[in-house]
Amino acid sequence: MAMGNPGADRQQEAKRYARLRRRLWLLELGLFIVYSFLWILSGLAYAMGEAWARALPFPFDAIGMAVAFGGGWALLSLPLDCYSGFLLPHRFGLSTQTLIGWISDRMKAWGLGAGIGLPLIGGLYLAFRRWPSTWWVPVGSVWILFTVLLAHLAPVLLAPLFYRFRPLQDPELSARLIRLADRAGVRIRGVFTIDMSRRTRTANAGLMGLGPTRRIVVGDTLLQGYTPDEIEAILAHELAHHLHRDIPLGLAFASLLNGIGLFLGAQVLPWILRLLNIPRLDHPSSLPVLALGAFLFSLATMIPTNAWSRWREWEADREAIRLCGRPEALAAALRKLGEQNLAELDPKPWVEWILYTHPALGKRIRAAEAMAQRCSRS
Repeated sequence: MAMGNPGADRQQEAKRYARLRRRLWLLELGLFIVYSFLWILSGLAYAMGEAWARALPFPFDAIGMAVAFGGGWALLSLPLDCYSGFLLPHRFGLSTQTLIGWISDRMKAWGLGAGIGLPLIGGLYLAFRRWPSTWWVPVGSVWILFTVLLAHLAPVLLAPLFYRFRPLQDPELSARLIRLADRAGVRIRGVFTIDMSRRTRTANAGLMGLGPTRRIVVGDTLLQGYTPDEIEAILAHELAHHLHRDIPLGLAFASLLNGIGLFLGAQVLPWILRLLNIPRLDHPSSLPVLALGAFLFSLATMIPTNAWSRWREWEADREAIRLCGRPEALAAALRKLGEQNLAELDPKPWVEWILYTHPALGKRIRAAEAMAQRCSRS
């Protein structure tokens, strides 16, 4: 009796999973656009904005509008979120999370989003009123400071809300990863493991934080099926990003794009608001227009942003091989990650070009294997 090819079968599953996720992404994208236009064109935005302006003082009226608009979207998109974040991963054997656990995570995410986002929206509307023409300058500056602050605080304040951090109990592996960080010239606070297995069967590792909060984090699912050489190769890739200063460079690139977007918004929004009969930019009825504009701008900049990211990921792979000296270990680790995480090795070129922040996994594996062959011949 002929036996099937497990690897080929797994790739077929990966392709199906990737197609379904893309369709869900497109569905959610279209749904948000329709939802926003319904608010704007039906007159609901103006009516709700007037109601909030009468009920609350400025800028709390804009915060109230954000609660109404964002809360409506959260409820409307909840079935899609449940399918894409809970049912689909279970269907493909990737999730270990209970429904109660998933709901708890969603509630935490909504709470964090509201706790962080609503004060920022209030500040944005204060900037609209204080600097009607040049608001984009202080807003862009605050965005940069906020992003840096969040990168510092995420491993200390935010990530522990979702994962348990413990010092890695394997002293030999921990010492090996610390030596690797020393070779890369990256100062770390320590090596920690997180309980990914409570939610998923996928594996990952990386660095979290900046400066004094930077630490190596290894998922417990990675410790179960990977050799020390493979784990070192994965972390070498992450350390390479810090060695190449990809974090500040990425922040600078994102800040440039966002600065352009804010500047364009400052020029175009007054005209759009007049066209829609919205009184002024600092009126709460402008919020759905701002949300839709920011969403469309993020779509427009997705291609250059992802192209930048793929370039830096290629450079990190090359640097990882130099750091650990084991291209075969990197190739083996990437292949295992692809199978375990159900990643499509060779997506269609247009899919990679538009949607992927990393080069296609098959390309990365083949590049590492080619390097390993060159090293073995030399």
